[in-house]
Amino acid sequence: MSLPAFIDYLTLEKHYSKHTVTAYSKDIESFQVFVEKHYDDTSITGVNYSQIRSWIVALVETKISNRSINRKISSLQSYYKFLLKVEDIQVNPLAKHNALKTSKKIQVPFSEAEVNSVLDGISHSKSFEGIRNKLIIELFYSTGMRRIELIELRLSSIDFSNKTVKVLGKQNKERYIPLLESVILTLHLYLEQRQVLENIKDSSSLFLTKKGVKIYETLVYRVINEYFSEASLKAKKSPHILRHSFATHLLTQGANLNAVKELLGHASLAATQVYLNNNISELKKVYSNAHPRSKK
Repeated sequence: MSLPAFIDYLTLEKHYSKHTVTAYSKDIESFQVFVEKHYDDTSITGVNYSQIRSWIVALVETKISNRSINRKISSLQSYYKFLLKVEDIQVNPLAKHNALKTSKKIQVPFSEAEVNSVLDGISHSKSFEGIRNKLIIELFYSTGMRRIELIELRLSSIDFSNKTVKVLGKQNKERYIPLLESVILTLHLYLEQRQVLENIKDSSSLFLTKKGVKIYETLVYRVINEYFSEASLKAKKSPHILRHSFATHLLTQGANLNAVKELLGHASLAATQVYLNNNISELKKVYSNAHPRSKK
């Protein structure tokens, strides 16, 4: 069974996003190149675990993180499970594989003061890019959506009458997120600027570059990194940290964990628990400083 059949399976049956499907495809093709280079008479469907291990060792030697290696192996694991399902192979060579150990990533959210500093700093911008960038930051912080979800927003995603935005999440699952009045105001300002853009090439996408094409991942990352570099000394400044800040700040203010889960588009509470753990750390600090017996 060819790789294109697997890609069709991910797209049509599993409903994975284009971004995820592309990542799977690249990971599998990378292994395919390795097999062709090192094992002349062996196909990707005929390898054994020892040969896969040699690829893992080669990846480790390139100094990429164990987390990245595990992601590549996960893509390959999915491919072999698919081949097993369609009976193209009889044994999954990765059946007994154990993921490489990874250190737990600590995501440090922006403080409320840092977010407000950034938004206040660009509140008077009148340029197309300035208003667009402010809207990008406001949407991330007020909705908690993922970077790819923001990029894929359409004009039709915004419902001004109900003051909501429709977000297409993982596996094409839709969710509706309320919009703050301040975000709606910025949306109107942005749409006014968008209307006068010349040579719009993607009329349905919400966010465009000044050349009229849909925004892309590196541009969105650059926007967040550049603006927050002026307001924060934190090592990591990315769209995901804004998503993290959204969830953490809501929980700090007493939001229900289930509600935050729904807003973030998580499939289970386990994924949302990360943000609660961060909130508990803050509560412990407050508790320790405030409780009458904490000093005894």
